[in-house]
Amino acid sequence: MAEPMPTYDTRQLQQISETTIAHYDRSAEAFWRGTRDHDVSQNYAALLDAIEGDPPFSILDLGCGPGRDLSYFRSLGHEAVGLDGAKEFVAMARAFSGCEVLYQDLLAMKLPPDRFDGVFANASLFHVPSQELPRVLVELFETLKPRGVLFASNPRGNNQEGFNSDRYGCFLELETWRNYAANAGFVEVGHYYRPAGLPLDQQPWLAIILRKG
Repeated sequence: MAEPMPTYDTRQLQQISETTIAHYDRSAEAFWRGTRDHDVSQNYAALLDAIEGDPPFSILDLGCGPGRDLSYFRSLGHEAVGLDGAKEFVAMARAFSGCEVLYQDLLAMKLPPDRFDGVFANASLFHVPSQELPRVLVELFETLKPRGVLFASNPRGNNQEGFNSDRYGCFLELETWRNYAANAGFVEVGHYYRPAGLPLDQQPWLAIILRKG
């Protein structure tokens, strides 16, 4: 039987966020060296192929880190905007990509309504505690244009969450993601596991593509 998801008060949520963000601020350079050459072309294609209409698209890179994906989207001619809660990442992303980057905590976002054709959430939403995920997904739903697309890729698990060292993580299974997404108003376009071409037990990442219904 699955363990019940934890609940937190406002102070605890703030501590979770501050601790996780502080980790990324401390390790920003090492993170950049370790991730800048990762091949996430499958994820790029999943988002862009699902967006309807003609490019260029307006894309929010949620948890943009040092700006690798922002730079890619901009290189294709899209209007890419980043968002990150780590001050070091925001500075790096602005310098590397030349894009607008919002300095905002995922738990305290202020996003304009009906603004983006797509939201690219690559390895970011799993840092949101499950009790806050419904609210955050609604905020992303509302910042998308009609028929807009949310792409999310996260490490998966059996609905466990908590701190791993000094980073908070929420490791959800597919059906749990589907339930959260449906409750926020999204319709599933598709999903897949990564890395491609391996047995399921060797694919720790779950990617899901969602459309604003």
